[in-house]
Amino acid sequence: MGAMTDHTSRDPLHGVTLEQIVVRLAERYGWDGLARRVPVRCFENNPSVASSLKFLRRTPWARAKVEALYVALARDERET
Repeated sequence: MGAMTDHTSRDPLHGVTLEQIVVRLAERYGWDGLARRVPVRCFENNPSVASSLKFLRRTPWARAKVEALYVALARDERET
């Protein structure tokens, strides 16, 4: 049982909401930087957390890119 707990605690997406991910990435990169990394309209034109969440919940490929960017950010922050 302990091994399962250890595994989930290492997953950077465990216990993190999509809203927390979007907010964290926008804080780190800014909307312009986020739009360069994940070029979707919700980040490029009049971006907001609400519009981004609506789009990402309906668009699995974009959500996957945003989650991958968050995982990379979390990994980079752990290494520094």
